[in-house]
Amino acid sequence: MKLKIVNMKKFISSLIMVTIGIIFLLFTGFSNTYSKVDIRYKDEYIISGDTIWKIAEKEASENKYFKNVDVRSIVKEIKNINNIKNETLEIGQKILIPTY
Repeated sequence: MKLKIVNMKKFISSLIMVTIGIIFLLFTGFSNTYSKVDIRYKDEYIISGDTIWKIAEKEASENKYFKNVDVRSIVKEIKNINNIKNETLEIGQKILIPTY
């Protein structure tokens, strides 16, 4: 079966429109979508015997925000959020812990 192009201008413009449509679908139809997750912070007050490591271990097991996260990473994140430079915590000190 042999096809003959009768109107070359119309054929080219149709081909361009189809190409633009395909490109548009590729960019909009297959784009990554990310759900917006609101991160909230809870207050944690330091009591006698608390360490950042103990708090991080507790959060690793109880806090969904830290699900499947290494305790060392949790310690680092808690220290960064609260601008803690060393491991020393004061009794009564308030720190923020991210949560959902």
